[in-house]
Amino acid sequence: QVQLVEAGGGLVQPGGSLGLSCVASGSIFSINTMGWYRQAPGKQRELVAVITSGGITNYADSVKGRFTISGHNAKNTVYLQMNSLKPEDTAVYYCNQKGRTALWGQFDSWGQGTQVTVSS
Repeated sequence: QVQLVEAGGGLVQPGGSLGLSCVASGSIFSINTMGWYRQAPGKQRELVAVITSGGITNYADSVKGRFTISGHNAKNTVYLQMNSLKPEDTAVYYCNQKGRTALWGQFDSWGQGTQVTVSS
C-alpha cells in the first residue's frame, strides 16, 4: 500500500509563514493528484489546494493569493507554502495523494495530519 508522511506545521503568529511537505512511499506507479485538506475543530474537512500531475492547481477561495501548492512527481512529494497566515487558518492539515500502484491498482491515501495553529 501507499503511506504518506507529513512534515511541518506548528505554531505561528498571524501574518507569519509555514511550510508543509508530504512524501508518499510504496509501490507507486504514477500519481494523478496531490492535495492538502484541513479540518478545524467542529467543522468538516475542506479542500485547501490540489495539484494535478500536469501542474494544474486549484485553491480554496479563502487561501488564494496566500498559499502555494507545488509537487515533485519524481519524488512523490507535495508541498504547501502558507504565507500571511490568519487565525482562521488554524486546523489539522491532511495530505492526500491519488494515483496507481505498480501491483494493486489505484490508491487514494491520506497522511496522519499535522497541526497548524495561528495565534499571537
